[in-house]
Amino acid sequence: MSIAPRPASAASPAARWLTPDQQRVWRTYLLGVARLDEYLDADLRKHGLDLGEYEILVCLEEVEGRQLRMSELADRVHQSRSRLTHTIARMERAGLVERLTCPTDRRGVWAHLTEAGYELLSAAAPGHVAAVRHAFLEAVGEEDFAAIGRAFTAVLQATEENRQDPA
Repeated sequence: MSIAPRPASAASPAARWLTPDQQRVWRTYLLGVARLDEYLDADLRKHGLDLGEYEILVCLEEVEGRQLRMSELADRVHQSRSRLTHTIARMERAGLVERLTCPTDRRGVWAHLTEAGYELLSAAAPGHVAAVRHAFLEAVGEEDFAAIGRAFTAVLQATEENRQDPA
């Protein structure tokens, strides 16, 4: 379904509609991100992980002590605290992570990567990196990859500026 321009009402200013080329690129981007996520997620399923769980393991492995406060982990993996709590509970039942009480703040909870979680990450990482290379890095080439980096640096800056006040 195409988004057809509608007349502006007195209550709202005229919308700046996308040109056909802009709309085509925008929709290609949305479909590409969805397909890339599906591809990477399916690849990780061989290890019993999904992309979100893999990202949690990576974030925990990258920090000293292999543990983070749940609130900081939620920010790093771009999940709501509620969703992260459910995901961590599932991963805890599988023995991949454990929750620990913060020694300095009894209300604080840490997510800690277990040895089993580290071993699973170590087993899954080579295939995941190969999948990222195949479906993303090699698919777009060096020049386009650099352009994507520049473009999404700008997107992150624009969206960060408007996080509290999206206009």
